[in-house]
Amino acid sequence: MHIETSKKKVSKNDKDVFDFLTDIKNFETLMPDNIDKFEVLDEKTFKFALKGMPEIVLRLKEQHPYDKVVLGAASDKLPFTLTADITALGENESEVGLSFEGQFNAMMAMMIKSPITNFMETLSKNLDKI
Repeated sequence: MHIETSKKKVSKNDKDVFDFLTDIKNFETLMPDNIDKFEVLDEKTFKFALKGMPEIVLRLKEQHPYDKVVLGAASDKLPFTLTADITALGENESEVGLSFEGQFNAMMAMMIKSPITNFMETLSKNLDKI
């Protein structure tokens, strides 16, 4: 399953956006209002839960300085990645596109597509808080 958000312009340069996204404690800032729990487990891992949803543990999997940050599920039970592609637009502006990639059976994909899409849209919208 593949989900992508529209690219979002951010009033920060690519380095600032990259630095923000690779410091995982900052993800709490991007979370939706209905967050029930957010806990940093180590410098590369955090877990969160939205009201009515199970806890999800994300780990920083890849970083390509100033243009890409990849987070992935810490568990192999539901393998997926959340990727931020960062494009420099100027000294104080960049563009961020978020994408979600996961391997799920058809039933699971049907159940989680809408909540994941809403979650991704909220993350993208909250990039203004960087």
